[in-house]
Amino acid sequence: MQQPNPFGGMIEHLSVDEVKAGLEAGTILLVDVREPNELAAERIPGAVDFPLSTFEASQLPDPGEKTLVFSCRSGQRSQRAAAAAQAAGVDLHRHMAGGILAWKEAGFETLKG
Repeated sequence: MQQPNPFGGMIEHLSVDEVKAGLEAGTILLVDVREPNELAAERIPGAVDFPLSTFEASQLPDPGEKTLVFSCRSGQRSQRAAAAAQAAGVDLHRHMAGGILAWKEAGFETLKG
């Protein structure tokens, strides 16, 4: 369910379980908006890098038939990315609640280094 995004526009909070299931099923394109140094240290397998510091909505990867979902460390920057996309006229409103911290807390795999 979409809700008002504190950073503008609307947001839909997806759980890490929903995102993991979507990644495994091939129905989600996870776009990680953390910075390069964070991504180099640890990442979610299959996530696409798209740092918020250089965010340009028109350059977002085309998800094709997949649902594009933003992620970050804790869920704040991913909501900012969704707000920025919507402000640019791109209807993207989903993010992974809790970010990679929630992903790891759930015991899901990450890639280090």
